[in-house]
Amino acid sequence: MRNYRTLLFVPAIKKKWVGKVACYKADGVILDLEDSVPVQSKTVARQNAAEAIPHMSAEGVHVFVRINRVTEFDENDLRAVIQPGLAGIVLPKLDGPEEIEELSALLDKLEEEKGLENGFVKLLPILETAKSMQLAYEIACCDRVMGIAGLSAKNGDVARALGYQWTAEGLETLYMRSKVVMAARAAGVQPIGGLWQDVHHLEGLKKSASFNRRLGFVGELILHPSHVSIVNDLYAPSEEDIEYYAGMVEAFEAAERNGETAFMYRGEHIDYAHVKTAREVLAVAEQYTVK
Repeated sequence: MRNYRTLLFVPAIKKKWVGKVACYKADGVILDLEDSVPVQSKTVARQNAAEAIPHMSAEGVHVFVRINRVTEFDENDLRAVIQPGLAGIVLPKLDGPEEIEELSALLDKLEEEKGLENGFVKLLPILETAKSMQLAYEIACCDRVMGIAGLSAKNGDVARALGYQWTAEGLETLYMRSKVVMAARAAGVQPIGGLWQDVHHLEGLKKSASFNRRLGFVGELILHPSHVSIVNDLYAPSEEDIEYYAGMVEAFEAAERNGETAFMYRGEHIDYAHVKTAREVLAVAEQYTVK
């Protein structure tokens, strides 16, 4: 499965914004039916999203939709947007894996009704409650889940749920973010970070995303097109990384032909473990150069 370095939120009520999505070059786009849409505009936003999905997917855009939730996930949202070309559903404000299991039963029915393969709909839960944070691994292990998002935004749902006082340095959310990464990696799904809210403070975005990248996230939820290139670059191996790891693999293969699997490379001890890391980095780099 392709990693998503950038998942750009676009309010589905903003039809002109939706029409410009392809030029933003994000790895994926989230058409939002939830918090960025006024209650009285939910129906129109739903219609806009349903109409946009086939056009956007035809342009090569990976389209996700964040649906609404009051007591349950909105079945009307799901009926409208589940169709060929949909990359996945973003789930807000869930508490635990039992909700995903209940939702999956509904998705089984909708896929059958729409003539789609069972399991077609992938899920990206956003962990926005204290309980969901505690159950991050159990949620990540659910069928259909392709990643989990652990956000550290200022004054958002997570901040309210955990009661932390936000700082730009982010130490107050270090445990939470590390737990999300570990849970996702243990379950074999993508850990997604974000969300930088000071939209025009691009240096702050860069520092925050760099920190998340060092923690092990593979990408970020983002709010503005100006964030796309910055975050994409941060989460892709640099030219220096590619040169370093390609040289390591080449040196290892030469040493292996001579019967050695532990040797020195640029002053560092290298063996099978390091070369496995190198090959994974190079595979990621190749993924981001192939559209």
